[in-house]
Amino acid sequence: MKTKLNNRQRVKLRIQKKVSGTPERPRLAVYRSLNHIYAQLVDDSTGSTLTSASTLSKEIQNEVKSSEGKVAKSKIVGSLIAKKAIEKKITNVVFDRGGYRYHGRVKAIADGAREGGLKF
Repeated sequence: MKTKLNNRQRVKLRIQKKVSGTPERPRLAVYRSLNHIYAQLVDDSTGSTLTSASTLSKEIQNEVKSSEGKVAKSKIVGSLIAKKAIEKKITNVVFDRGGYRYHGRVKAIADGAREGGLKF
């Protein structure tokens, strides 16, 4: 039986065959839930998360509460992940949209990260 989740998982696996993170160029992985959005920088060679950010992060709690709409909150998360990456001296990343369409909240994270200084 095909469901939205099964289709997204198939697309996600197809993307992960082509996209993998290295220590010099980690993978920026995005996960989207109903109310929140999460972003991680992952080094696939060691299987470790270098840094992460989400709408639940303490650093941006006030900004997230004052912003309206999930897209605006996603852009704030994108700029936070970029700031954390630059602190760790990471400027180049590979974007992994996680099987979601590059539209709306996923695109907002990418735009926020680009404005923060990351290069895809």
